[in-house]
This record gives sequence, structure tokens and C-alpha cells, in this order.
Amino acid sequence: MIKQCPHCQEQLRFSPEQSAKIEQALSSLDQGKVLKLKCPHCQQSIKLAKSGSSEAEPSGVVPPAPPDLDWLASGAFQQEEKVEDVPMALIQAPPSPQRDQIQEALESVGYQVVAVTGADEAIERMRFVNFACVAHLEEEGVPLAEATIHNYLCQLPMERRRYIFYILISPSLHTLYNLEALALSANLTVNTADLNHLDLVLRKAIPDYEELFGPMMEELNAFGKR
Repeated sequence: MIKQCPHCQEQLRFSPEQSAKIEQALSSLDQGKVLKLKCPHCQQSIKLAKSGSSEAEPSGVVPPAPPDLDWLASGAFQQEEKVEDVPMALIQAPPSPQRDQIQEALESVGYQVVAVTGADEAIERMRFVNFACVAHLEEEGVPLAEATIHNYLCQLPMERRRYIFYILISPSLHTLYNLEALALSANLTVNTADLNHLDLVLRKAIPDYEELFGPMMEELNAFGKR
């Protein structure tokens, strides 16, 4: 009687009743015929000849060895290091409580944040990192039209710009005013008075942005237009 599956090599254990039924079925087989069983472990079909020997052809695939479980007894477990695909966000603003609020809000929705003070440093960072989000806090006394980082983003080729969620933050802007954002070539405008609620604003604005532009960007990727 067969004792081992020829496919997965697991032991086959039959009850006395099962063994009796199999032997009875084998004894009534015509010469040249086979009895088909299903392995309870790998679910592969096993063919038994009248003699009880297996005629199943090897699958050609050698299953991997069972995992080493020595660590169960010792309690020692070394976790593998993994690099997570975390989206990056860039904040261009001088150090201030407002910048801290922006960073905290961006981190709360899953971004890994880099904060810089000057526009030149921000542009240099963007040359080497594909930031998924850029937040610009308008500087006092510097009109938006003269802001270096804003002009840089407005002039970016669309194959890069369309993948950046650009946030403009200023005391003169209106939060979640899409028409204003569109006119300023941004994806989101936020009034500084609403920074305490920026995390909620992001949770509203980012899914809306992905719902609107996600299908288009998927199609562009499919045609190699990234």
C-alpha cells in the first residue's frame, strides 16, 4: 500500500476502513486500469496500479523544504529589513510653528517629509528625488508670482509635474478652493488660519485628486508617457 504522495512527499495515513476500501477497489481493477486517489495535502491526483504501487508521473517540481522552526524553541527571531515604498513630501518654508504644523499633517497621512528653508535647496533636492508632494508656505513680503519654487514648479515639464501634489499655503488664499488652485497651477490651496485642520484637509483633497487624475495617469503610464 502506498505510504507517501509522489508529488509532495507527504506521508499518507489511511484509517483501517479506508485501507480496506482501497484494497477492495484495487482487487476489482481490470488489468491495465488504475485507481485514482487525491492527496489530502497537495490535492494532486495519485494513480495506483492493481498491485497498489503508484503510477503517478512525477510533477517535475521539487517542493521547498519545510521552514526551520528552531527559533520557536530559542525565542530568537531576526526580522528581515525591508525598504518601504513611502511617498516623499517636500516643504519649502523657514523654520516656524507653521512649518511644524505642515510637517505633522503630511506625516499623519503617510508622507516621509523633508523640510528645507530656501528655494534653491528645495530645487536641488527635487533634482534627485521624485517627491510626490510639495508644500510651499508663502513668505512674508514675497509675492507668489516672484516665489522661486512656485515658478520652478509651474515650468516643470508635465511628465514630472503631473505626479506632484502641489500645495500652496498663504494667509491670502482660500482653503480647498479648487478654482483658485487651478488658476495658480496648484493642486490645493490652504489658508494659514486653517493649518490646525490641515490633516483633515489633506484627507479630503488627496483622495479627490487621485479619483480625478488617477485613471488618466494610469493610462499615460500604460502608454509610456510617465
